[in-house]
Amino acid sequence: MTTESERHEGDGGHGGTLPTVAELATEARSVLEAAWRDDSAGGFCVPNPATYPWQWLWDSCFHAIVWAHLGDERAVVELRTALSAQDADGFVPHLRYGDGPHPHAALWGRPGASTITQPPMYGHAVAELVRLGVAVDGDTIDRAGRGLRFLLGRRRRSPAGLVELCHPWESGCDDSPRWDDTVPGGRTPDAWFACKGDLIGRIERTAGGAPLHNPDFAVGSVGFSALVAWNARQLAAVTGDDRLRGQAAGLAEAVEDRWDPALSTWVDDGPTSTGSGRIRTLDALLPSLLGRRSTALGQLVDPTAFGAPFGPRGVHRAEPTYDPATYWRGPAWPQLTYLLWLAATSSEDATLARTLARSMVSGAVATGFAEYWDPNTGRALGAVPQTWSTLALVIAMDST
Repeated sequence: MTTESERHEGDGGHGGTLPTVAELATEARSVLEAAWRDDSAGGFCVPNPATYPWQWLWDSCFHAIVWAHLGDERAVVELRTALSAQDADGFVPHLRYGDGPHPHAALWGRPGASTITQPPMYGHAVAELVRLGVAVDGDTIDRAGRGLRFLLGRRRRSPAGLVELCHPWESGCDDSPRWDDTVPGGRTPDAWFACKGDLIGRIERTAGGAPLHNPDFAVGSVGFSALVAWNARQLAAVTGDDRLRGQAAGLAEAVEDRWDPALSTWVDDGPTSTGSGRIRTLDALLPSLLGRRSTALGQLVDPTAFGAPFGPRGVHRAEPTYDPATYWRGPAWPQLTYLLWLAATSSEDATLARTLARSMVSGAVATGFAEYWDPNTGRALGAVPQTWSTLALVIAMDST
């Protein structure tokens, strides 16, 4: 069945006049300035002042990259602040409350920060700041290395050698259909909400509280593992850490082995490997960052697969779970588009990279820098504005 939004595919996604880089920079700076909060650890941008009023890990790594492109010293300040809650095991929490109230201390079992992590984008952030000529202090670089070594050396591995998630929130793709098989009795909104809360209490931890394994969510995610390996590779290129580079190479090989040519995607390991872990989602194409895979990347602009005017769909169009307007069931997500644009750029497919760049900027501009959006119509979804959508500026600047 063709949905109303799909009947309007093509309207405006690649047509019309986009703002100049200078205009986009002005708008991006305005979004970040409004979200900035001074803090005893330095300072950071809240993703959205009303919906997300604290500091999130991978969001802040993306903010640091945008700040650097704007030539603002807050690039290092925000990255350093994001890593300031790191514990002695090297674990970096995904959520930091800063100087404000700590309303979820009962959930996490401690005040101040969460007890799960998020994709370790700090490896890429350090590398990108260095590339842009920004001086990153040694302590921040050391913290990034310890965070990655914790995930590579301490976190439980799946039977196929992937880094396990301890909670769906760690993936950054909260309600992805890839996790559906982990919900007892089948996925409904109420069941999934209750399940996510229960999963926090099932995590096995170090003596210091760092998450190691969750017997009820032992998913070896190809998307998360790819980001761990890629960030480690990026950081090792800056530091010259051969051990970290070797660990990244071993994990990258394990990820590559999960490619399924019949599905043209990488398949998760663990309890979902024969079921929902095979659903074609955008995050499952993140292993493209680790090497050239034209079959995977070509789907990003194929309208029968992920391709859409305002950025690639979060779920393959042919999947029964695809819904372009439902959270993590099909909307376009700017941070994923950015990462896959990087993969396309490194693949030297200039046409693909340009198409992704234009669709990303189109989506960000059309939605007022929304959290995510309908990939077919450019209708804003989630929080508006959301700071990570300023990554459109990075893409625009690096595509000129």
